[in-house]
Amino acid sequence: ILDLDKFKTDLGWYLRSLEEVIILTLAHYGITGSRSKGETGVWIDPDKPGFERKICAMGIKCSRWITMHGFALNVNTDLNYFNYIIPCGIKNKQVTSLQKELGRTVPMEEVKQLVKENFARVFEVNWMS
Repeated sequence: ILDLDKFKTDLGWYLRSLEEVIILTLAHYGITGSRSKGETGVWIDPDKPGFERKICAMGIKCSRWITMHGFALNVNTDLNYFNYIIPCGIKNKQVTSLQKELGRTVPMEEVKQLVKENFARVFEVNWMS
């Protein structure tokens, strides 16, 4: 939850900034995260038809410039659940996770710490201990 009055009252900027946090986090693992034109979230190979994989979904609500909700980064997610839905309403594209891309389980606390550090970097904030 953020008060965008303290940052920038621009939802596009906010979403692109959240995407950047995830892109930086993925880079730590040697994964190139990208944006897909017209589709919010973070993707792997978004410009390679048939190989596009969404690794992070985003959905926000904002009221009086106070944000709610945020992002869902697939870390060690059971991807079988996505076989029963059309993720984000986007047909013919896959969903992936850090675990699937790396071929190993990824410690959740490690990912949380990286997201926290990258969030501070992108949003130019200092976390209180």
